[in-house]
Amino acid sequence: MEHRGEILKNAIYLSGIPISLIAKRMGKSRRWFYLMFENQNVSLDTVLEIGKIIKHDFSAEIKEIRRNHIQEPENEYPDEENTLEFWRKKYILLLEEHNALLKSLKRQSK
Repeated sequence: MEHRGEILKNAIYLSGIPISLIAKRMGKSRRWFYLMFENQNVSLDTVLEIGKIIKHDFSAEIKEIRRNHIQEPENEYPDEENTLEFWRKKYILLLEEHNALLKSLKRQSK
């Protein structure tokens, strides 16, 4: 049987994505990751979750994924919350809502 912890460790290091970033996205600690690397039987759900974050398909390395899980298609849309345009639009929308609220409060006070 393959050592899932070692497979994850190698894939994460090859991805170049810092463990701290992956840990933050998963709500785990870095310590949890280092302990997981030592675990031979990491759950398939954890493997798939990490695979999505680092954009790695583990089905070639872990046989059980091919048999038991259907891989979800890769997200076709970029993580828009990380784009400048997303936050600019959100900021403008909040300003417009704020101004509308101020106008309605001004009308009510008259």
